[in-house]
This record gives sequence, C-alpha cells and structure tokens, in this order.
Amino acid sequence: MRSILIATTVGVVLQVVMVVIGHNVPAAKSMFGPGGMTISLVAGVCFAWLAGANTWSGALLGGAVAGGVCALIGIGVSYLLGDVPATLIALGSLGSAAAGAAGGAVVKFFS
Repeated sequence: MRSILIATTVGVVLQVVMVVIGHNVPAAKSMFGPGGMTISLVAGVCFAWLAGANTWSGALLGGAVAGGVCALIGIGVSYLLGDVPATLIALGSLGSAAAGAAGGAVVKFFS
C-alpha cells in the first residue's frame, strides 16, 4: 500500500507541475501528451521499484494504477483550467495506465 501511495503521489506532483507550466507557457502545451505518458511511466517504475516487483501481475497492475491515477488527476486539473477537452480525461488516463504498466514491466524485466 505504501509503495502505491508514494508512486502515485510522485506522479501527481509531476503531472500537476507539468499542467501548471503548460497553462502558463502555451508553447509547452504540445508536450502534454508525451510528457504525461512519460510521467506515468515513471510512476509505474517507482511503484515496481518500491514494491519489489515480486510478480509480473503485481508489477503491471500496480504500475497501471499509479500511472492511471496520477494522469487522471493531472488531466482533471488541466480540464478545470480549460486547457484540454473532457474526452481526454478518459482517453488520456487509459493511455497513461498502459504507460504505467510498461514502467512496472521494465522494472520486473530487469529484476
């Protein structure tokens, strides 16, 4: 439980920082997609590393949760600021959950 909370918190902080920068620096908005996915991947890596990645299913599922939840919150903030459409909340969160799972898989593969 501790590892998922830490990984998700790290991801949320990074996502919100990216969103605030993108809101205030319009040129940075074009990096929302790649930046958000990378942050979710990092959250997945963080989870699997902290949790020990004992099983593939645990690494993938925990990474997906950490990556998806941090993206959901980040995209929600971006939506509330008027920077992205509501449809991106679901689509972006699902894509970011996949990136988080990939992060978990990377740690499991190399452990």
